[in-house]
Amino acid sequence: MGVKHAREYTDILKDLTEAIGSIEDSYTFFEMERSDWLALEPQQQTDLMEVLADDLFYALGEDAVIEVGQGVINYRSKHHCIEVSVDGKESRIVRLI
Repeated sequence: MGVKHAREYTDILKDLTEAIGSIEDSYTFFEMERSDWLALEPQQQTDLMEVLADDLFYALGEDAVIEVGQGVINYRSKHHCIEVSVDGKESRIVRLI
C-alpha cells in the first residue's frame, strides 16, 4: 500500500517539508542534539527536512501514524491528506489531491 495522491509530488513534498519543519524538535528524528542542529546552515536544515519529508511520505504507506520529535504525522487516506500535528495545539494539513 502506498500514499495515494493526485497532486504533483514536488508540490506535496514542498508542503510536507514546510509542515515537518514547523515541529520544533523534528531534528531529533535524526538523533541529533539541538546544538548540532543549530550548527547547520539554514539550507542544510532545509535539505534535511526535505529528506525526512520524502522518507516519511513513503513510510506513511506502511504505517499511517509516525512520531517526529513531539509532533505526529498522520496519513488520512479517506480525507486524501497528511495531517502534521506540530505540537498538540497546531496542525498543518497537506492535501494529496
